[in-house]
Formats: sequence, C-alpha cells, structure tokens
Amino acid sequence: MGKEEAVGNTAVKDTNLDALKSRYPDKFVPESRTFSQIHPGNRIFIGTGCGEPQYLVGSMIRYVQSHPKSFVDAELLQVWTLGVTPYLDEKFRENFRHNFFFVGANTRETINKGIADYSPVFLWQVPELFRRKFIPIDIAFIQVSQPDEHGYFSLGISVDIVKAAVENAALVIAQVNGAMPRVLGETFIHAKDISVIIPHDEPLLEFAFDVPAAIADRIGTYVAQIVQDGDTLQTGYGSLPNAILSRLTNKQHLGVHTELMSDGIVELMKKGVIDNSRKELNRWKTVAAFCMGKKETYEFLHDNPAIEFRPVNYTNNPTVIARQKNMTAINSALEIDLSGQATAESIGTSFYSGIGGQADFMRGAPVSPGGKTILVLQSTAKNGTVSRIVPFLGEGAKVTWMAGDLHYVVTEYGIAYLHGKNLRERAMDLISIAHPDFRQGLIEAAKAHNLIYRDQVFIRGKEGEYPEALETYRTTNKEFEILLRPVKISDEPLLKDFFYSLSDDSMYRRFISTRMDMPHNRLQQFVAIDYTKEMIILALAGQEGTEMILGMAQYLIDTAANTAEVAFVVRDEYQNRGIGTELLSFITYIAKKNGLHGFTAALLMNNKHMLHLFEKAGFNIEKKSGGGMYELKMSFRDER
Repeated sequence: MGKEEAVGNTAVKDTNLDALKSRYPDKFVPESRTFSQIHPGNRIFIGTGCGEPQYLVGSMIRYVQSHPKSFVDAELLQVWTLGVTPYLDEKFRENFRHNFFFVGANTRETINKGIADYSPVFLWQVPELFRRKFIPIDIAFIQVSQPDEHGYFSLGISVDIVKAAVENAALVIAQVNGAMPRVLGETFIHAKDISVIIPHDEPLLEFAFDVPAAIADRIGTYVAQIVQDGDTLQTGYGSLPNAILSRLTNKQHLGVHTELMSDGIVELMKKGVIDNSRKELNRWKTVAAFCMGKKETYEFLHDNPAIEFRPVNYTNNPTVIARQKNMTAINSALEIDLSGQATAESIGTSFYSGIGGQADFMRGAPVSPGGKTILVLQSTAKNGTVSRIVPFLGEGAKVTWMAGDLHYVVTEYGIAYLHGKNLRERAMDLISIAHPDFRQGLIEAAKAHNLIYRDQVFIRGKEGEYPEALETYRTTNKEFEILLRPVKISDEPLLKDFFYSLSDDSMYRRFISTRMDMPHNRLQQFVAIDYTKEMIILALAGQEGTEMILGMAQYLIDTAANTAEVAFVVRDEYQNRGIGTELLSFITYIAKKNGLHGFTAALLMNNKHMLHLFEKAGFNIEKKSGGGMYELKMSFRDER
C-alpha cells in the first residue's frame, strides 16, 4: 500500500481503521474479489474531479487487462475527470462506454468524436435522477477520508453528486486515502453503508487555473466595482472566476454559497474577507459541493468548522440560491452575441464544457433579494485573432444563458450592464467592451442586421479608443462622491435622459439656442468623438444599470491656437454642490496634460455662476463683451 502523509493524527486514524477491520471483516476483501462483482452492462459511478479515486480506477483497468472477458458494455458515469483516462482507450471499447455530465479537457476530444457520451442536465437535478432510477447506479467508486472513532468517513473534497450515488448504488467501493481531508457538512458515510473498503494512500489530484495576469487584473478590477460588501458569492469553473477573487481583498464580510470551492475562496477566508457574517442561510459557513485546488487548500478544509460541503441538490438548487440575500453569481463564457445570449458549452458544433452548475446560479441569483449575475470573459481567443463578442452565436452553439439571464458582462475593456435594456442598447454596450480591433466589424454587422441605428457613427483606430486611464472618483466640497470619466459610444441613452432632464434655462445657457430636442443624430455628436480632437467628461453617480449623469464638461481643440473651446452643464437639482468645480478642474488637468495653452468660452452675460466658476479656477482671463455675451480667453498659468 502506498503511503502518503495523512491529514491529521495518522496513528489515531489507523487505529480507527483497524477497529473497523475487526468489526466488518467482510468489507476488507482482495481486489480480485471486489472487481469480480462487476457484471456486463453495469452502470459504474466514479467520483468527481480532484476527488476521483485514482487507485480504484487503475485497479479496475488492471483487472480488465488480466480478465479481458470479465465484463463488457459497462457504462461509466462521472461529472468529469482530471485523472488518467485509460478506460477511453480504443482497446477497452467493448468493456466501457463513458457518460459525462460535464465536458473537460481530458474527455473533450472523445466526446466530440462520439467515443464517449455527454448528458446535458442541470447538475442539481442529477441526484433526483439517481434516486428515481432514471439513471440507475449499480456500483459507486468513491474516495473517502480516514474514519473517525464512530466509524464515519468523510467524502472530503467531492460531495456534489457523489453523496447521491452512494445512497443509490447497489455496491459501494471506497478507497480510504489518508490524504483526503475530513470535510464537515453533509459529507459523512458510515462503514456499514460501504460494501468494500480498500485502504490506499496517494496524493489527491490538484488543479491550477491559468489566465494572463494582466487580463485577470483588469477584469478583476471591474468586478470589484460591482461586488459590494456583504455580498454572497458563487464563482464558477474556469480560470477567470477564480483569478478575479484575488482582486476582492478590499471587500468586507463577503459570504460564499457555491458549487466549486477554489484556492481563491480559501485565500479570501484566510484574509478575513470572507466571514459569511451577513448570509441569509448557513450564516458563518462557507458552503460548497466540491473542491478543485492545491494541496494547501485541501489542508485548510480539514476539520474546519467554517466550511460545510453539501450535495448539489442543495448548493445548486435555484430555490435555495434565491433565498440568499445579495447573491452574486460570477461565471465565464466562451462567446456572447450582441443580444446578450451566451455559450459556455460549445464552440459551434464542438462541445467544450457543459451546462454544469453555472446555469443554476445564473438563474437563481437574480431572484435573490439584491442578487445579480456577472459574466466574465476575455475579449478575444486564439491569441487575439478571434473576438468572443460576436454578432450572433456560431451555428450549432449551445445557448447556456438566454439574453434575459445576464446582468453584467465584464471584459478587460470594461463593464456592460444588459438587464432591462433593449437590443440596440445591449449591442452598443457590448461593442464598447469588445477588443478595439473588432469593434468596427461589430458595428457594421449590427447595422446590417438592424440591431443598431443604420447611421451609427464610429470613430476608428486610436482616435476613437476609449481613454480608460482618465476614469477617476472625486469627492466634491459638499462631500458628494462622483465618478468622472470620458464619454463612451454606449452612453447615448444616458445622455438623452440627462439633456431632457435639464430645464429650458439650463439648456439655453449651455447651447445658446432655443432648440430643446435631442434626437439620435444630434446625440451622436456627443458620444462618437475623436478623443484626440475633443473631450467630453461626464460626472456620474450610482452603479452600472442605475447610474445617472449629473454633469458634463466638453472641450473642442483649436489646433491653430493650441487652445480649446470649453463648455459644461450640471443637472439643475445638483447645481451648487461642487460638481461644476470638479468637472472644470478635471478637464483642465486633461487639457494641460495634452499640452494646450488654455480655454476659450462664449458665455451669456447673465450666467454669473459660470463666470464665477471660471474666475475662481485660477486662469488668466481676458474678457470681451457684446450682444449680451462674454467672449472669454482663459490662459493656463505657468505653475513652475
């Protein structure tokens, strides 16, 4: 028997196992007798992911090799495998047929070739399929911890559908592994409920997600703007959801109710960011169904009362998810189209992953009080040659999330809020967070299919690339926090609401015109701009989806004079709260940074408030009057 350092007190646990040998001698039988109990056509369940009982699987293969006619047409059932998959070898085709509830890297090719099967099903419903014998289980191969003094083993890092398989299998074969942590919750199985016990210590499978650090950091920064203190999180399978957890270290009192327990969750627990103190259900407990991570993470789980593992018919049940307050589901996708429907399952007709448990959370979270869904994805694939934001999903692609499922979509280029928006708004929002190399093509495709206005203006190249570095938060002298940022091409609905909120007097002072309408063709002048020739800065309050423009500052460069004409306006009910001062200060900073010498402005003589704002800004001002107007020339002072 291999020997791996056991989790906890090895001597005590060996004593517990010896006691069970004395009490249940018939459960400790030679492997040859164990595998001789497998018969043609049996359905054999194998434990999930990193909890897969590798030794048992290897022993079964060795038994078949030495007894080639021992059994045939056995169906192997599993969520997915991270281990070696010899049973998929061509030479075992008559012995095994594999049926997965998810598609992983080790099995993707065989499923797409038709050598193995994939069963698309919401994972939380699988235990009921076992119980009702729609999917009968004859034999369950599982891996468990060392027993305690009461004869109970823990399923450790893999409870998910394993618990249901154990409860419904005719024969349960358990590999007892000293490396398996004793995880608390609904994880325990008594020796009397196990048919065969095979002690064998070996390292647990480990799993590491890989994603470019720079991209993960940018996406994580955006997600951190959405996640609020006290939210309860679910993070799905994939490199991005796990990686962005490290960007939440400044949050407080986060909770976790998830399917997958990852390294990132454990790190936030160690830092005290996750304490589950504000959860509605299972308060003070991190709840998960299985774990995929590194050895240190498994050690953290061992006998930890702050952690409970539950079967997926609890963790992934949408009605349970909906009972959590501020449930926030963070998952990833392979591709999303301009309507907001996305796939995490396939690339065209080729299966890539599966429904899994992501859909359970993406549908349960929005029903939660204050709940939200966040879909994260890199903007491109295949080394930047393919956009993940597309006009329409590819032929044959499986729709994992319908257009109504998503609230936030996040790439390394920003946040798109889709919930409640029409197709035109969705398309413009998603195009604005696509990779710049693909935005022009998306605009043209959206026009061709009437998803957006046929006359939609788009500025190509660097001139039209959103200057994200200019985003900043400021607190006014009235202690009012605002976000200052450049205008985006997707801001047309916000600007429309802003302009129509202004009083006739404010509109006249800003445009010196009695024209009060703001149709699409006029609004485009404010959202589709060449940032190298002009700048529009918005002052906003509120989160994505509920944000509101409070004020706007604009300058247009006069290249001959190396100055810019400046103008701004603040929503009436927010005037005299310091917003105009912050807008002018920030747009002045940008103008100086771009090497301009100063501003010019045309101002109504009775607009004393605006004149005072310019005067206190510290410019050298030359003022000419005539026709009820001031013509201002405002030079920047040399601060050296």
